[in-house]
Amino acid sequence: MNLGQQGERQAQDYLTKQGLNFVKANVRYPFGELDLIMRDGAHWVFIEVKLRTNPNFGGAISAISPQKIQRIRKAASAYLQQQRIQAPCRFDVIAIDNQNIQWIKGAF
Repeated sequence: MNLGQQGERQAQDYLTKQGLNFVKANVRYPFGELDLIMRDGAHWVFIEVKLRTNPNFGGAISAISPQKIQRIRKAASAYLQQQRIQAPCRFDVIAIDNQNIQWIKGAF
């Protein structure tokens, strides 16, 4: 298991303990990827997981560019359309810096 997969597993475990229900991980499209898809009540939650072990290059949150946000939104839209889901959704970020987990609900 590589570092990214470890971070996604850690994020999934953390969010499950917070009451979210796991749906799917690593949904890939040519134009973007969804790290985690979970449910929080009636909401579909698309979660971007960022893990940083070295603080010299900025924290985990600083690794999310406007282009990355655009790709995630496009991938989420494709997923919702393919699955014929019409429900409220939101975009969360799990930032892991040296085992410190920060959950940002409605990040973008």
